[in-house]
Amino acid sequence: MPDRLSALDASFLYLEDATTPMHVGGVAVFERPRDGFDHAQVLCLIQQRLGYLPRYRQRVVSVPGHLARPVWVDDVDFDLNYHVRRSALPAPGTDDQLYDLVARLMARTMDHERPLWEAYFVEGLEGDRIALVTKTHESVVDGSGTVELGQLILDTTPQACEPFEDTWVPRRPPSATQLVLDAVSETVRRPGELVENVRDVVSDLTATADKVTDAVGGVAAALHRVLQPAPSGPLNRHVSGGRVFAVVRTRLEDYRKVRAEHGVTVNDIVLAAITGALREWLLSRGEGVSEATTVRALVPLAVLEPDTVEFSPAGLVNNQVEPYLVDLPVGEPNPVLRLQHISHTLRAHADSGRSVAARAMLKVGGFAPATMHALAARAAGAFSGRIFNLLVINSPGPQVPLYAGQARMTEMFPVIPLARNQALAIGVTSYHGGVYFGLNGDRKALSDVDVLAGMIEDSLEELKGASW
Repeated sequence: MPDRLSALDASFLYLEDATTPMHVGGVAVFERPRDGFDHAQVLCLIQQRLGYLPRYRQRVVSVPGHLARPVWVDDVDFDLNYHVRRSALPAPGTDDQLYDLVARLMARTMDHERPLWEAYFVEGLEGDRIALVTKTHESVVDGSGTVELGQLILDTTPQACEPFEDTWVPRRPPSATQLVLDAVSETVRRPGELVENVRDVVSDLTATADKVTDAVGGVAAALHRVLQPAPSGPLNRHVSGGRVFAVVRTRLEDYRKVRAEHGVTVNDIVLAAITGALREWLLSRGEGVSEATTVRALVPLAVLEPDTVEFSPAGLVNNQVEPYLVDLPVGEPNPVLRLQHISHTLRAHADSGRSVAARAMLKVGGFAPATMHALAARAAGAFSGRIFNLLVINSPGPQVPLYAGQARMTEMFPVIPLARNQALAIGVTSYHGGVYFGLNGDRKALSDVDVLAGMIEDSLEELKGASW
């Protein structure tokens, strides 16, 4: 039987165009070890792990006449050097230069004639640092058969890449005739499938988005509010083909202090810090902000069923990542009241009997947030940007050092894709005592994304000093 894309995975391909690439990214920064860490070592490391990720050596092939959804086939011309590319920053190699490179890389769609992932080994970063920028299409990572590459190449101890023999042999791809025969055979068993597949190709964006929602498995029913249009504002603009990227570095200890003071969760504080920053950002742009003004965030949360014994990324498939709409009270001038409002809103989710899997996620090997951000972006992809203003994905990571080969990772910033009419997406993760924000924005609508990033730091400082 053909390895056919699911309705959800196929929809990500149908939704993608030049202005809305459907890939999730990550920016990992490393200290260069004394023995060095070069492109050849990265190639060796990734090649060693590809045996655990068969999807990373497969490409998508369409069925003639669109009689069925596309299929995954082994890429007989797979070229690791094509996917793992070498890049370098010009002197002096500042962080801002790196973020500008990230923005340009993330703006580009990937070649659908090849496996849908890329990695960039970036040298020349000041302070004798190197970076690894990854891009993985949302159709690739399902959390069950395939996790994100960034999770698999990181270890808790330094690992030397020993020479090894790659025994992978690609399977011969099916012919066009075989693809049609397989499609016809499936149509005989399920006659309605043919109509659905043709509709996928000719439908407009609204119909496609509706199909994605169905493919998620009715996850829209999990939203704890009526689906109404989001408040209008500068965050909902028709996106261009350009991107801007900015980061925020904060310390986990600061969140713990605020948590102890106000009895809230770290996720509550993250959203409150973003809320305070959005308030100041809107005011700086001359936008009208009243006490009733809100910005609606789509916040996918990883959850565990009450009887779940052990957590793994595979346990998050089938609606285990649930998107929640949270109206961020940007009109509230008091930082504590903003925090309490957000905490109260999210507490309803915690009281529903399905617990947020933050603690359990810390037990997963490698860097699980890489996979979690991909799964959360998939879940968010089910919804039209008309019902939310921005996407916020927060996933906790390990509080111990991780290594790619023998290079120690110092920072990790997520890069979350933009949807149509959505100018900002924020990814957040914690790692080894830090909490790191990656802000992906549209270059035309959010050219001042670095200003917003600085305001998140200011908002957190405000929360640290606030009390009843």
